[in-house]
Amino acid sequence: MMNVILTLCIGNICRSPLAQGLLTKHLPGHTVWSAGLDALTGQPADPLAVQIATEHGFDIRAHRALQVTSFLCQKSDLILVMEQSHKSQLEQRFPGVRGKVYTLGQYGQFDIADPYRQPREAFDTAYAAIAQGVADWVPRIRQLS
Repeated sequence: MMNVILTLCIGNICRSPLAQGLLTKHLPGHTVWSAGLDALTGQPADPLAVQIATEHGFDIRAHRALQVTSFLCQKSDLILVMEQSHKSQLEQRFPGVRGKVYTLGQYGQFDIADPYRQPREAFDTAYAAIAQGVADWVPRIRQLS
């Protein structure tokens, strides 16, 4: 069963909130969380991320950054990270997660670069990659749910 999905990046204000919002939109009935390896705890999503989400028909204005915890990892059936390095860091920090951590870009074999403090183009590029990753994962998640 893949009912609880965790999206993960570093600060939890750009990439993972966008991935969370998009997965939530495509997988009603699933629980989708997001967190950061070094989260800017309590911070809202980056204004550019909020703007892009709005343009694509979902709302992340209520998002607040959350630090990843052992509890969040244990409760998640699937953890989708933005970069291969995040997978290594998470598995090092919480060895129990092995076997349920994958990159969002796994099927297209790409990492999603951090657009934080970058111009709008970097956010558009990150969003396009996130959207591709979500499109690749959604049918597989539905199959396993």
